[in-house]
Amino acid sequence: MSRWAWAEIDHDAIRHNVEVLRRSVAPSAVWAVVKADGYGHGAIDVARSALDAGAEGLCVALVDEGVELRRAEIRAPILLLSEQPVADAARIVEHGLTPTVYTRPYIEALAALDVDGLDGLDVHLKVDTGMGRVGVAPPDALELAEIIVRHGPRLRLAGVATHLASADDVADPATAAQLAAFAAVLATLPATPVVHAANSAGGLAHPHARYSFVRAGIAIYGISPGHGVDHLCRDLRPVLSLRARVSFLKRVEAGTRISYGLRHTFVTPTTVATIPIGYADGVPRRLFETGGEVLVGGRRRPIVGVVTMDQLMVDVGDDPVAVGDEVVLIGEQGGERVSAEEWADRLGTIGYEIVCGVSRRIARVPRRNIGD
Repeated sequence: MSRWAWAEIDHDAIRHNVEVLRRSVAPSAVWAVVKADGYGHGAIDVARSALDAGAEGLCVALVDEGVELRRAEIRAPILLLSEQPVADAARIVEHGLTPTVYTRPYIEALAALDVDGLDGLDVHLKVDTGMGRVGVAPPDALELAEIIVRHGPRLRLAGVATHLASADDVADPATAAQLAAFAAVLATLPATPVVHAANSAGGLAHPHARYSFVRAGIAIYGISPGHGVDHLCRDLRPVLSLRARVSFLKRVEAGTRISYGLRHTFVTPTTVATIPIGYADGVPRRLFETGGEVLVGGRRRPIVGVVTMDQLMVDVGDDPVAVGDEVVLIGEQGGERVSAEEWADRLGTIGYEIVCGVSRRIARVPRRNIGD
């Protein structure tokens, strides 16, 4: 590697997590959500590992994400999770992607396509049962389903879906209300081969949400969807670890201040290690002020001073640390662990945002290629 900072991706952990989820949600299948470059883990390689472990399909957010997978010769079904610009409709057909629909103009635009290969395009109808983001309102679902059917055989109503808003909070009655509303809609619609409602939390915590398949996102990366379902994620293994090496060391005296704004003052003499990774790489600038720590020599050491764009500083005390020593920002070292969920709790966010925030400046390296 050309720089001393990288993300290690454990593909054995991906396969393990998919297998755990398949057992947990059976007889429902598992489709792996690999949008946002596989939640920052590398979409193509994650997709391959998930499919190897028995995932039966893939889900993405954007046409470009689906095209990337097809160009990597991935042949599994790929579902687009929301309507895309009409200008991209021909590419959807060309690359064998399955569109999600929930508005009449979009359905009409797909049916009107004059492109080779449009001979029965499967579409999934999305119903908004309470998420409030996208989807047809339940009273209007039958009308749209009938429009799709009337456009047969050019269009086929192949699936019906919804999305759960708070499945990670098992005490929230909203999930039961959404599933009841969804069931009521399904009772009015023509039969379809596929029905799906559950995300990771829904699949883990809500058996009634397990229809044809579960759209497993964050759980396949070994991260809990939320603290309300932490107890259901104990068998999952974290996939991503974020690592770097010490690039510079210096001794400082008590009273020395450090980094932009000089917002940290050392109260005793100590050694400071500079680590060549910063907020442009996905380490939030304010992690230092929320108690952020890294692992050096198997010990937790505090980040000191504001995280800068390309570097951060760590107080390593009097430990025998050398330039080139490995530093673990997320992951395990010497029996200690710093998790993405820990970062999320410190920063008032969720583990999804942490791993998705690891930038493309950071190489993703399969674990088997990392030396100690």
